[in-house]
Amino acid sequence: MKFASLGSGSRGNATLVQLADTLLMVDNGFSIKETDKRLQRLGVSGDDISAILVTHEHADHLGGVARYAKRYNIPVWTSHGTATMMGNVETLQCFNSHQRFDLGGITVEPVLVPHDAREPTQFVFHSADFKFGIMTDTGSITDHMVDALSGCNGLLLECNYDRDMLLNGHYPQSLKQRVAGDWGHLDNQQAAELLQRIDTADLQHLVLAHISEKNNTRDLVLDTVSQAIPYDRAWLKVIDQDQGLAWCTLTTDINEQETTHA
Repeated sequence: MKFASLGSGSRGNATLVQLADTLLMVDNGFSIKETDKRLQRLGVSGDDISAILVTHEHADHLGGVARYAKRYNIPVWTSHGTATMMGNVETLQCFNSHQRFDLGGITVEPVLVPHDAREPTQFVFHSADFKFGIMTDTGSITDHMVDALSGCNGLLLECNYDRDMLLNGHYPQSLKQRVAGDWGHLDNQQAAELLQRIDTADLQHLVLAHISEKNNTRDLVLDTVSQAIPYDRAWLKVIDQDQGLAWCTLTTDINEQETTHA
């Protein structure tokens, strides 16, 4: 199993998960032209995508889904709540947010999260050998999230904002309250707390995502997370909004796993 990102942040999000011939896209907040360009950098195209899964209806995650799915005739999977916000998508299919389901050899586990959307979910992807989790756009930590993410081999985790930067920044008070609320986003310290609560012993890749361009910095994220878990700062990965993230491969080779933690 391997994963990559087309970009992560308020200007657009999309993640790829691949196992053999199955290629899943999680969210798409980009135009068709931009999506094609970013996919090309990763060596794939819209014709290769088996399905698009949508976490929730906010534009930076949903904005490009319908047009891209129509262009390439890709099935779109969402929760029933998110489906009510999708409009007319011919290939739309709904999943039960409390049940796992299979897509081309990948078992998809929806994870309900507290966010200001209609039935928002994040996902954990399972194969016979690997477990990869995506956790962004959630305002607080739940026991359900902790259980779902424990034991992942790869994890893409939101570190949206630094609390001091947000509170002292230029956002309107209402937006500050929304972002920092229990139904908003995870700050750096909350992300670190979540990592301390889950079993990270099998992590091969930890990717930090959805970083605010106005209320956070790469260095603050890396400093906070590296102080919270027993992995070297240089081992951590941060998704760039414009450049995305190159393919990260999960492996059963113990020697390769040890090398990645060095």
